[in-house]
Amino acid sequence: MNYLQKGTKEFTLANLALFAAGFITFANLYITQPLFPQFTKTFGVSPATASLSLSLSTGVLSVTLIIFGSLSEAWGRKRLMTISIFAASIFTILLAFAPTFEALLLLRMLQGFVFAGVPAIAMAYLAEEVDPKSLGVAMGLYISGNSIGGLSGRIIMGTMTDFFNWQIGMVFTGLLSLLICLYFVWALPASKHFSPRKLEFKALSKSLFHHIKDPGLICLFGISFTLMGGFVTLYNYISYKLLGAPYHLSSTVVGWIFIVYLVGTFSSTWFGSLSDKFGRPKVLLTGIAIMFTGAILTLPINLVIKIAGIVIFTFGFFGSHSIASGWVSFRATKDRAQASSLYLFAYYFGSSIGGTTGGFFWSRWGWNGVIAFIGACLVTAFTLAVTLVLLNEKAKKHQNSFQLVKKEGFQ
Repeated sequence: MNYLQKGTKEFTLANLALFAAGFITFANLYITQPLFPQFTKTFGVSPATASLSLSLSTGVLSVTLIIFGSLSEAWGRKRLMTISIFAASIFTILLAFAPTFEALLLLRMLQGFVFAGVPAIAMAYLAEEVDPKSLGVAMGLYISGNSIGGLSGRIIMGTMTDFFNWQIGMVFTGLLSLLICLYFVWALPASKHFSPRKLEFKALSKSLFHHIKDPGLICLFGISFTLMGGFVTLYNYISYKLLGAPYHLSSTVVGWIFIVYLVGTFSSTWFGSLSDKFGRPKVLLTGIAIMFTGAILTLPINLVIKIAGIVIFTFGFFGSHSIASGWVSFRATKDRAQASSLYLFAYYFGSSIGGTTGGFFWSRWGWNGVIAFIGACLVTAFTLAVTLVLLNEKAKKHQNSFQLVKKEGFQ
């Protein structure tokens, strides 16, 4: 069937191309996160208002994920991904010339719309074009592009802001993204196993509402919302804390703190193997507890303890996220792609709502208020996880009773 197989030139080119697409998307998505203090200084806005430069993008992204997935069924995978990353790169360059913060927010909302093209389509492309025996490797490389892109965008902006200014950082990142975009267009093979279909929004809506009726999936969507809301809040406002007294760290050093994201590469895989051994419920609850512990450890003034807390918090988040996202596919009995889309909707919507709400806690109560808000998110996530476990146990008892009755009926 001429699928892309590991070890071939075409497979390597396709994977590097999608790595590049993920890199561009997430480098540009999170590019404003280390700049909140700069926006406060340049435009005279509050920390919560500055956070809208990320929250509005992720909010729009959460909604358009479902739209782009449907559009790609009719218009093609590569075409939409190309439009997405090219437009995202252009918008980043335009951000450098925004005359007001309101204009910057408008550009970020438009950028949030086009960001959805890659995360909504890339995995579908891989599932269609890659040999099933090579799919795991391909998915892993694409996801690593996402994480490394998000990490790199933050580090580049922090460093460029220190040496030049944030506007030059935007132009540099946008031009770099355009160059990588050209590589993507050249390297990604055209779809060979994709057949265009008519847009069927009625069928899509029906399947989405089917998932919303499942209380177990609702719990998982809630866990996604609260975990991401707490996670992005910590990273949104830690820069304000570390740039100020008593630390007075530089923007470059604060940008490099995002390197701790790399622990998530290990924890997401490790938690997956632990779930095979001990079960998803125990591992998910443990992951949330680890996040809570890490959040508490960021309260002391000692910088080493605070950084250790951030590492532990990040470790627990990525592990918990990997378990919850995998549980969605297991829980959904049909239309798993739509179920995953709803999970991602809750994930990015949580980033949008939580990330900005945390700013009000920072302005009113400082870092203690931020941790109180994150703690509330994690307690909610833990409660939802316990509820999910009870729902699973109830379903198992019901299934066992049904099988017993059925067995006795034949005797």
